[in-house]
Amino acid sequence: MQVVSASRRTDIPALYWRWFMKRLDAGYCHWINPFNAHQVFRVSLLPEDVAAIVFWTRNAAPMLRHVEALKERGFTFYVHYTINGYPEQLEHDSPAEGQAVAALRALSEAISPERVIWRYDPIIISSITPEAYHVERFTALAKRLRSVVSSVYFSFCDPYGRTQKHFVRLTREAGIAFEFGDSSTHSRLARRLAEIAGSMGLELYSCAEPGLSVEGVKRGSCIDASLLATLRPDLDFRLKPAPTREGCGCVQATDIGVFDTCLFGCEYCYANQSVNAPRKRHREHDPTDSLLWRPPSLRGVDLDESAAVHDQAPARIRARRPKDQLSMDLDADGF
Repeated sequence: MQVVSASRRTDIPALYWRWFMKRLDAGYCHWINPFNAHQVFRVSLLPEDVAAIVFWTRNAAPMLRHVEALKERGFTFYVHYTINGYPEQLEHDSPAEGQAVAALRALSEAISPERVIWRYDPIIISSITPEAYHVERFTALAKRLRSVVSSVYFSFCDPYGRTQKHFVRLTREAGIAFEFGDSSTHSRLARRLAEIAGSMGLELYSCAEPGLSVEGVKRGSCIDASLLATLRPDLDFRLKPAPTREGCGCVQATDIGVFDTCLFGCEYCYANQSVNAPRKRHREHDPTDSLLWRPPSLRGVDLDESAAVHDQAPARIRARRPKDQLSMDLDADGF
């Protein structure tokens, strides 16, 4: 069995939902190792092989009409839902705030507030989004979302190479000054966000902020072993830690997305190299293909017949044993 991530690398619910549903119908998909294009893996998407799906999106509208079908097929899932409300200079083509909030509300009503995690992420400190801006925006959004989510994740923008390159260009072209902030700035703002979240009944979690220690802020795990165990009490999860960066609390999952395919144009995004690359790849996307996007080197290749394709190794997940056996040696391999 696998935990499937769909996807940290792109917005599958908003932009590639037709492809995803076709892959569920087919019962499998392929994904390419983003750091080694010669490694192609086949992933079963049969309900009996998928312990849970973790979705990541800014617009759940395309998936809403299929939520009941997903549940009827036997899939368990939860959703990370990003709403920041940044100025257009930072988020060129993100859904309008009202549209995003409306879709989140509908999703929460369909699957429960506990399965929809609001992400106010990342926090960018700049001349057009200073600390006071974040206090105001977070408060306004929390007021709109407090009845439809129970938790909110945040992180401070990290100086990834791609992100810094975009910020340098924005400084040159638009005169926007950026700062990544120090620990005192982060702690001060996190403390204020915790006060706001607490006053509205929201649990606040930090994402990959190892040096942050603020009362009212819990350490988050986007691929969360505890939440997975709660959603699937019939399964025994022994997933390995799989941090994507320092301070990340995630456990292992198979991500089926592709970098440079998201069209929302967020200047801070680490998953896109440029604005043009995603547009080109989106034009080349074939919703009937087993890959979300197929590189030129694999065009014309039948992946179902290729010896170079590997089956995704199963994660350490199995059906729970009868209650009277749970006290047996839990450290034994047994898989």
